Amino acid sequence: MSKIQEVQEMVAKGKTKLVAGLVQEALDEGAQPKEILDAMIESMGVVGDKFSAGEIFVPEMLIAAKAMSKGVDVLKPLLAGDASTSLGTCVIGTVAGDLHDIGKNLVSMMLESSGFTMIDLGVDVPAEKFVEVAKENNAVIVAASGLLTTTMPALKQTSLALKEAGFTVIVGGAPVTPEYAAEIKADGYAPDAGSAVTKAKELIKA
Repeated sequence: MSKIQEVQEMVAKGKTKLVAGLVQEALDEGAQPKEILDAMIESMGVVGDKFSAGEIFVPEMLIAAKAMSKGVDVLKPLLAGDASTSLGTCVIGTVAGDLHDIGKNLVSMMLESSGFTMIDLGVDVPAEKFVEVAKENNAVIVAASGLLTTTMPALKQTSLALKEAGFTVIVGGAPVTPEYAAEIKADGYAPDAGSAVTKAKELIKA
């Protein structure tokens, strides 16, 4: 098994303590940073698919994402000079009145590990703040989540404000449906973190 395959396997298993060391070993053996990153992204893709299929659950998914972020930390300084590795900036946050962040954090980690530069606004974020930060950072996509039925109006307000400002919007959260996403003019909807990555990539290529 090559070092890169080992990295992939340890990311998938969520071995946070081992990944950084293995990434360094792979680099020492001459592997390219981009090659290692792609291998880890592929590994997270498999984890995402398993999560979507109900074979694993949020804790396993979070551990794998955390393991990957340890590997990404080793690669970051080496990738910084290579603009082609970034897919662009994504602003993410939970809408006003909502304090849930586990799902959002998961999506943020997955998007970052897929090559987006993430700006996480945290929870209870007003629509104006989404628009302001997206403009300041020239965001290619904005991800907004609402986990409570009571915050659906805030999600709508956020989506419409962002669309009016010309941004691509992806939404998600327990009560959100594809129909509701279409109704609030969002460009995309994702039921979970794995599909959020796929959808976000589709949207920025569109």
